[in-house]
Amino acid sequence: MSKPEVLIVDDDAVFLGYVAEFLRPRGYIVDTLESVDQLLQRLASGAAPSVILLDVLFPGTNGLEVLAQLRKSHPSIPVIILSGVGHTKSVVEAIRMGAFDYLTKPFEEQELELAIEDVLQKKSLQDEVKNLRRQLEKYGESGDFVSTSPKIIQIKDIARQVAGTDVPVLILGESGVGKEVLARFIHVHAGRADKPFVKVNCAALPHDLLESELFGYERGAFTGALGDKPGKFELADKGTILLDEIGEMSPHLQAKLLHVLQDGEYTRLGGRRAGRVDARILASTNRRLNEAVSQGQFREDLYYRLNVVTIEIPPLRERPQDIPLLCRYFVLKYADRYESSVHELPDRLTDAFMRYEWPGNVRELENVIRRFLILPDLEATIQTLQSPKVHEAPAVDEKPCLKKISNQAAEQVERELVLRTLSQTNWNRKKAAQELGICYKALLNKLKKWQINDHAVSATSSSFR
Repeated sequence: MSKPEVLIVDDDAVFLGYVAEFLRPRGYIVDTLESVDQLLQRLASGAAPSVILLDVLFPGTNGLEVLAQLRKSHPSIPVIILSGVGHTKSVVEAIRMGAFDYLTKPFEEQELELAIEDVLQKKSLQDEVKNLRRQLEKYGESGDFVSTSPKIIQIKDIARQVAGTDVPVLILGESGVGKEVLARFIHVHAGRADKPFVKVNCAALPHDLLESELFGYERGAFTGALGDKPGKFELADKGTILLDEIGEMSPHLQAKLLHVLQDGEYTRLGGRRAGRVDARILASTNRRLNEAVSQGQFREDLYYRLNVVTIEIPPLRERPQDIPLLCRYFVLKYADRYESSVHELPDRLTDAFMRYEWPGNVRELENVIRRFLILPDLEATIQTLQSPKVHEAPAVDEKPCLKKISNQAAEQVERELVLRTLSQTNWNRKKAAQELGICYKALLNKLKKWQINDHAVSATSSSFR
């Protein structure tokens, strides 16, 4: 991994030397410039530092105008503004214009190091969000799905290989694992993305209605049939039809479906002429069809027609490495839609997600995250996951311990004091640290430990706008 590059722009040569001497031993590549012209020339030559430290005041130059120019020409490079005491208005304006952070001279060495680390972390998060947005767009457009699981990657490879053929594909898996997502993936990679994708839930309709839904009907076919109606197979012509929960289909409809698979022909209810259809047929179920065949509940000949290629999607509990990625994905997908204040899940909630077995699989995870974005109650959300399916840590000795009780009480008092001080300083962390008599880094560590750092960051940022 390459080292972060810090470019410092200030007209004070002594200051430049001091900062460079401090940062280089800490693993940073440091370059210094004494004028804005040098900065613009360096960037024009193609340089792309990890972060720029920019003094807001230069002789004959307005640092805010330089910042505005950087935001237009190099918006991906984060900028930390350096200012002297008494330039509060300039700092507020700089933050409003897009500066990542600011430092007031003179500042402590720890403040400088923390500010750079914070900016690099924010930049990394922004890059991750952009990457997830690209995946989100790809999900919507191509039917792709988010996963780092070797099993899912192998499934996608198989799906790509069979997509270009016209053979039926049987997709197996528990409810909520993403069978429809995989079906859309096959549809797109079959070169039919601009053609219809039609899904039929075979378990959602009574058998007599399902027949007319699949094959359509002609006027007068039954009471209430006042006109012709095309079926789902007709609507899916040249595209793909997904027969979801096919294990629930009646034997009568199974026979008609077998005819479509064999000859590519169907007949509307009440019709006399057979119609032809060119639709890619995919089927999905959470049942074991081979067992249904042995029990006489599913036609054996239809089973073998559908079972040319079978893909089984593993449940979420067998691919826990996907949970953090899916969490970020769903937060990104729904946060703006619900105008939620949550843009990152608390670590404690993610940990609870990792311990839970998710009987409803990805769909259940998605719904839990949607609910949390709307009603961000951490304790209530974790409580919904408290079931025998949660892998709790082994029980420990719960005998009373005076030292433990004392430490817990002291920490609770300390937490209340810190929160009160932050509230009094309008969540200005630097000022709060001074009033508490602790260093800035110590305060940040406490906030992170108590899982209220995100709130502090958000409040602090808003206070400078």
